Amino acid sequence: MANFVNLLLLGIFMSANAASAAAPGCEVGDVDSMRFDCHPEANPNESDCVSRGCCWRAATERNANYTKHSGERLRGIPYCFYPSTFGYKISNVKQDDSGWSADLSLASNGGPYGADVKQLRIVVYFEDEDRLHFKIFDPANSRYEVPIPVPAPPAGKIPQVNYIVKYSEYPFGLQVIRATDHTTIFNSSVGGMIFEDQFLQISSLLPSSNLYGLGEHVAPMLLDLDYQTISLMARDRGTPHSENLNLYGVHPFYLNVEKSGHANGVLFLNSNPMDIALQPTPAITYRSIGGIMDFYVFMGSSPNEVVQQYLEVVGLPYMPPYWSLGFHLCRWGYDNATHTAQVVNDMRKMGIPQDVQWNDIDYMDRHLDFTYDKTRYSSLPDLVDDLHKHGQRYVMITDPGISSTQSAGSYLPFDDGLKMDVFLKNSSNQPIIGRVWPGETAFPDFSHPNAIEYWTKQVKAFHAEVPFDGLWIDMNEVSNFVVGSVQGCPNNSLENPPYKPGLGGDHMSTKTLCMSAKNYNTTQYNMHSLYGYFEAVASMSALKTVLKERSIVISRSTYPNSGAHGGHWLGDNNSNWPDLYLSIPGVLLFNMFGIPLVGADICGFGGSTTPELCTRWMQVGAFYPFSRNHNSIGSPPQEPSHFSPEYADGMRKALLIRYSLLPSLYTLFWQAHAQGATVARPLFFEFPKDPATLSIDKQFLWGAFLLISPVVDADETSVKAYFPADRWYDFYTGAGFDSKGESRTLTAELDAINLHLRGGYVTIKQDAGLTTTASRMNNFSLTVALSATNEAQGVLYLDDGVTLDSYETGQYSYITYQVNNGTLVSANNQHSVYTPTGGKYVQRVLVLGVDSPPKGVMLNKVPLSDSDYHYEASTKVMVVDLSSHNVLINSMYTIAWL
Repeated sequence: MANFVNLLLLGIFMSANAASAAAPGCEVGDVDSMRFDCHPEANPNESDCVSRGCCWRAATERNANYTKHSGERLRGIPYCFYPSTFGYKISNVKQDDSGWSADLSLASNGGPYGADVKQLRIVVYFEDEDRLHFKIFDPANSRYEVPIPVPAPPAGKIPQVNYIVKYSEYPFGLQVIRATDHTTIFNSSVGGMIFEDQFLQISSLLPSSNLYGLGEHVAPMLLDLDYQTISLMARDRGTPHSENLNLYGVHPFYLNVEKSGHANGVLFLNSNPMDIALQPTPAITYRSIGGIMDFYVFMGSSPNEVVQQYLEVVGLPYMPPYWSLGFHLCRWGYDNATHTAQVVNDMRKMGIPQDVQWNDIDYMDRHLDFTYDKTRYSSLPDLVDDLHKHGQRYVMITDPGISSTQSAGSYLPFDDGLKMDVFLKNSSNQPIIGRVWPGETAFPDFSHPNAIEYWTKQVKAFHAEVPFDGLWIDMNEVSNFVVGSVQGCPNNSLENPPYKPGLGGDHMSTKTLCMSAKNYNTTQYNMHSLYGYFEAVASMSALKTVLKERSIVISRSTYPNSGAHGGHWLGDNNSNWPDLYLSIPGVLLFNMFGIPLVGADICGFGGSTTPELCTRWMQVGAFYPFSRNHNSIGSPPQEPSHFSPEYADGMRKALLIRYSLLPSLYTLFWQAHAQGATVARPLFFEFPKDPATLSIDKQFLWGAFLLISPVVDADETSVKAYFPADRWYDFYTGAGFDSKGESRTLTAELDAINLHLRGGYVTIKQDAGLTTTASRMNNFSLTVALSATNEAQGVLYLDDGVTLDSYETGQYSYITYQVNNGTLVSANNQHSVYTPTGGKYVQRVLVLGVDSPPKGVMLNKVPLSDSDYHYEASTKVMVVDLSSHNVLINSMYTIAWL
């Protein structure tokens, strides 16, 4: 294995004033951007800095600012930074068929927080041609590792890899280079690697400043690298004022787009609380307070390929039921079942599509899980029965906190939890007790071997009373209304680690359980951020057992692999225009994280919406992959049926478009499930070489074919939309234009959202009904948007929408469409295994971008009559009417025009 000398650090930045350095290696600080912070806590001084074996020098470009403000560190170039001689030395390198391993020995001062692990081991796995996996760990002592399912390391030799791996001997650094273009994807030869018992740190240079991911936060899509520190620890925190404060989920994965348009990605598989520092070098520094260093490096080279490679590791998204892609309606504050039923009836009367009615905690008896109030909600079973009769579904909220104060024998969820020994425990090995909505509560340990059986029993018993169709799992960070527990927390290093990631001024156990609370085989210190993930695993398993069909689990807290078990909503936002805008990058990022079934609370959860804001938000929300309107108790009603026709019409129009596009949306979810594709995606996923797309997060795409350009600002009747170089067609008129990469100002009246189809793609539609059940009974149409070379392609996935593992067991049809030289060919690649029982036929085909009137049109080489097609010269749209020809949607046929 070849070594490399880091000339960047040891030579290039030598300068005349290097003699003023405090210690050997401090010349690295001659250029401010190459400084890596050695004192991430507030208010450093030279004495503390030098005692850490680090360098102290004022910044040459601008003053650093180490003061605190609202619990956050302000931006600034560090005065205290690591020398280039800090870290470990590598030895005993041994190669094998699938990589290499080596010893690492601490060869400098240790880290600042104590208990350095002086002898480490690194194992490098060449796992796949575009994926490198390496671990750095303590070989003498077992440490916590994240227990999500990941591919096993290869047993034999990988035939060929598209990367080169090098290392420096001292200080040790790993360099991963993409072989095809020699781009250095990962380079840890900088920044001072530390491995202590409760503090792990490693830095890497980035190929470019175009960085995305590292969730969950409320922020623009393109991350700010100007000395920002992002904290990751699952937290019950609604939309914060600071974009770097951590929220409900933890996703230590980033995607990086290079200047060439190629992309790469890195996953740090660690669930302990951590800080991730970004700097404009560009570079990244990881600081975790536990576990091991476990990294996956993805070579790309396109953004789509990076996400696919990432999902090969953490798991592909699950396939949701068809009905879950309809419109969902909820609020906290439905007084009773009658109130809930009235909302459903109002939606029906106004002809506004709705598939699913939800209930928040109002339905419960004294806020007890798996109960319903037999007085206010006595007719809840009747409401659910009525929904089912109308082809609709019902979902209700469930929190993890199980009341611990009910009398013995009166509340089985607690009694069963004790019998099955599934609750998290305190230091005395008794269930740790917090306080949530029902008062004092115990919390299931969803990582316990008995947890799925326990949770399934509760789900089955309640489903026998109220036949719900999915689960909404909330408060699962886990959230707690007291700090730690009703008895407090022990005073130990788990509760008070020597380094505390930036939590907005909070204690480690603020609004959650003690970090020392015991899981089955570890502590909350290690598994806290996995609580919601394991609850989602148990919840989806229970639903499969009880319902025996596909269902949904919508979870507030998530982690890598959560998308394999359900979806996510973006949590407690507010009814304002900034939150409407910020919902778009939130949805796009969770698609990158492998959780495509995602959306925000449409019209805002907290505060009071306005008719204009809610209309615009309903238009955007109609194109969230998961589309749900939800708001808080005490806020004015914001159901679409509540508004006057002026506003309700715009909401209805957007939803009807969504319902007409459901065949294409469902196909996108299948592609996510089968191939790791994104459903909603940023423009740069399709146009990574166009630098103008890299920061666009007020527009987005469905797949590759539909561009959505919404209004996200008040009092606007136009929107400035960017069109990458390609051919685009107006969704409503079919009129097309060729863009060279330009912005256009589009009219955007209150009742409409701007949509454009991309040339080169076939979009499949179905006449919209008021539910997905009704829509699936209607016939289909195709819209062929020709490219500049008069070509197009498309796919359609069909199954019954609910059967478990339809794709895995071959119970589907997969139809491809190819258009070349004036001929559309439809081919069923699954041999008609599934045929719709309702809508079966293709009623019409629209071909956009036909330059001149056709002289004739043929179906399966048989000429159609003149009455079966017509041509709109003003828009260059050809319409072929197949309503009298009985063309099955999953049949093989051709349409040709001369």
